[in-house]
Amino acid sequence: MSVDILAIAAHRDDVEQTCGGTLLKMASLGHSTGILDLTQGELGTRGTAEDRAREAEAAAKILKVSWRQALDIPDGRVENTWENRLKIARVIREQRPRIVILPYWKGRHPDHYTCSTVGYEACFLAGLAKLDLAGKPHRPFKIVYATLYYDIRPTFVVDITEHFEARLESIYAYKSQFTDQEAGRSDFPPQAEIRERVGAMASYYGMLVGVRYAEPFLQKEVGLVEDLMSIPVKSI
Repeated sequence: MSVDILAIAAHRDDVEQTCGGTLLKMASLGHSTGILDLTQGELGTRGTAEDRAREAEAAAKILKVSWRQALDIPDGRVENTWENRLKIARVIREQRPRIVILPYWKGRHPDHYTCSTVGYEACFLAGLAKLDLAGKPHRPFKIVYATLYYDIRPTFVVDITEHFEARLESIYAYKSQFTDQEAGRSDFPPQAEIRERVGAMASYYGMLVGVRYAEPFLQKEVGLVEDLMSIPVKSI
C-alpha cells in the first residue's frame, strides 16, 4: 500500500512535535499518510528503543497514519552516506508518496539537519531509472520542510486548530520522554508545561494567518497562483 504524504524524521517523536497536526488534518481530508523514522532512538537520554517503538505505534494510531516504519540508522549518527540514501530511497519507491515532509536543513541537533539533506538526496535517487534498487523509479512531486525546530519565517502554515488536542495527545503518548524524571531534567520541560509550550508555538504561527493554531512549513520553489482573488490571508 502506498501513501500520499510521507513525513521523514530522524527520531520517533520528531514528527509528532513538528507536523503531527498536519498529518492528522490530511488524514481527515482523505489522504493516506505515513511516517519514516530513520533511527530507533537507542541513544535517547530517556527511555529505551523498545519504549520508543511502543510509544511511536500508539502515537501513529492517534495521528491516523496508514504506515509507519523505523530504519536501523544509528541514533546520533544520521550521516549522509550512499548506504543511508539507498535505505530511504527504497522506502520512497515502495510507498510512492506525492508529498514528502522533511525537517528544515538547519538546527541544533545534527541528526535533524542531516535527515533533511539525506532525505532530499534519497528522493532524487529514487527516481533514477538505472539505479540498481528494487521497485519502480519514483520521485515525490513536492518536498516541503517542517520548520518548527528552527526560528525562520515559514513559506506557509497549516491550520491545525481542529486537530490541536489530538496532536498534543500524540506527543503525550511518549511517556518515556515527557513525564517528570531526573534523567534529562535540565533539557526536557516539566510535564505541566508541555501543553503551554506546544500551545504557545502553535498559537504564534496561527496568529500569522488569523487562526488559533498552526504548524509552519517552508518550500524552496516559487508558488504559482492562477487567480489573485483566491489568495488566502488578508494583507491589512
